[in-house]
Amino acid sequence: MLEKIQAIQKEIEAYVIEGVETLEQFKLEFTSRKGKIATLFDDLKTVPNELKRSVGQELNTLKQLAQARFEEAFAAFENTTNAQQSVPKIDLSLPVAADQYGARHPLSMVRERMIEIFSRLGFTLGEGPEIEDDWHNFTALNFPENHPAREMQDTFFLAKNPDIALRTHTSSTQIRIMESQQPPIKALAPGRVFRNEAISARAHCVFHQLEGFYIDENVSFLDLKKALYHFVKEMFGADVQIRFRPSYFPFTEPSAEIDISCLICKGKGCNVCKQSGWVEIGGSGMIDPQVLENCHIDAKKYAGYAFGMGIERIAMLKYQIKDLRLFTENDVRFLKQFSNLG
Repeated sequence: MLEKIQAIQKEIEAYVIEGVETLEQFKLEFTSRKGKIATLFDDLKTVPNELKRSVGQELNTLKQLAQARFEEAFAAFENTTNAQQSVPKIDLSLPVAADQYGARHPLSMVRERMIEIFSRLGFTLGEGPEIEDDWHNFTALNFPENHPAREMQDTFFLAKNPDIALRTHTSSTQIRIMESQQPPIKALAPGRVFRNEAISARAHCVFHQLEGFYIDENVSFLDLKKALYHFVKEMFGADVQIRFRPSYFPFTEPSAEIDISCLICKGKGCNVCKQSGWVEIGGSGMIDPQVLENCHIDAKKYAGYAFGMGIERIAMLKYQIKDLRLFTENDVRFLKQFSNLG
């Protein structure tokens, strides 16, 4: 047995490891479960009892030698490979790639255009967090405790804290601005929002909104209509018509949906407008007095209006895009269409 151990020791010491293949062969021959050393351990049971201790020690020494030789070679190859990968491979014979100018995303262009239009009316820009608490996203906006929006099928709640969720609208930013300022306030709150909806050509679980609101003494629904009339004419052109339909939102009273005449059929009726000649672009209304009081603003002295629009919806109407998913698929063929637009 000792002669076999000495013979294998000489083989290990003389073994030449030149690459990954020979390293793997070394492992199979000496350190694997079916290798030579493992076979010697199996034969240890045939050694007389008085010699098992000394022979076992020699076998352990041999096993440690083989393992150390393997690990040393493996580390050397790994360091060499990492060093080679860190050196960039540059083929100087390749022709220079032609400069290609990127295109701005249509949502970015529409967002900036919307902000520009309202900024000329005196609106300032505000921002808020995308992860919101229950107070700013629901309670301060008059959402009752049993409102469907508070359910898991409509809102993405954080599992570790049921009072924290991904915001469902940028109206939460309106509350934060109202809490930190006193009237007059005239602000915009653009941003990304999240709702638990199935993704389709007309809906998405992640999209963008632009909220606007104005609070001061003697603010009326007429002021709201004037601001939105101005926006529609600037964004879509002087020929586009606008109408207001009575609606309901927890945070405004009275409330109204905002419709414009269909840009595709010019109001005659088509599949996009469902033969009505009108397309909805957002919601609006006078801020509920209770919302003002929730933010420590005197509702007897001040009044305000608010409106909200989906940026994707405005972009789809402006550029006549029929599938909402195109905005997030990053298809270069789609994005290149906007390279010459501003």
